[in-house]
Amino acid sequence: MERREKGGFWFNLAVAVVYPLAWLLGRARYEGRPHIPADGGVLVVANHVSHLDPLYSGVLVYTARRVPRFLAKHSLWKVPLLKQVLTGSGQIAVYRASTDAQQSLRDATRALQEGKAVVIYPEGTITRDPEGWPMLARTGVARLAISADVPVVPAVHWGTREVLDGYNRKFRPLPRKPITVRCGPPVDLSAYRGKPVDADLLREVTDLLMGRVRDLLSDVRDEPAPSDFFRRGTAS
Repeated sequence: MERREKGGFWFNLAVAVVYPLAWLLGRARYEGRPHIPADGGVLVVANHVSHLDPLYSGVLVYTARRVPRFLAKHSLWKVPLLKQVLTGSGQIAVYRASTDAQQSLRDATRALQEGKAVVIYPEGTITRDPEGWPMLARTGVARLAISADVPVVPAVHWGTREVLDGYNRKFRPLPRKPITVRCGPPVDLSAYRGKPVDADLLREVTDLLMGRVRDLLSDVRDEPAPSDFFRRGTAS
């Protein structure tokens, strides 16, 4: 049996809280874990439908015997105790619209190059699409995927919004609802390596990655996906 990657005290403390909480909040099924390599850097690119998603992304990566490092809003580091957990477990703060914005990508790239498993939600927030499909994503994921040159694994959650719907302020933990978390095969980005990195290339790679996420979600939902990504500010 392959040895589990060690996460340290603060990560183990988080596991002790997150693992039973994820079990209590839903009947989750984790699929496609063999697509996450046993060692070496890997970027997990996921959709975002509920504030509960990180619980299940974390369990997915953890049960693949890896330690997940999330790109998370820097405001979480202002919460007492949570700051120690996030810092101690190697999570990566995301600063937006500030001089520190590029530092997040540098930190994530370094983590990947050091052989870590990094999880990113390219939409930046839970989707505004009324039907729960992915929104047009930010291009930081493409810059990260190209610069790090590691396997990029698409992943989806479905069912978490039925438990916690953040925009409509609905929390319905009972009865426990089915949740699916699934990984797909790594996306081949070899055609983009070595090309000049400009806005067009970043947009193309971002849409390619989120297209794979959308297709994977379509399979999980067993229904056709829309042809376009939902855009922020689009009227429903």
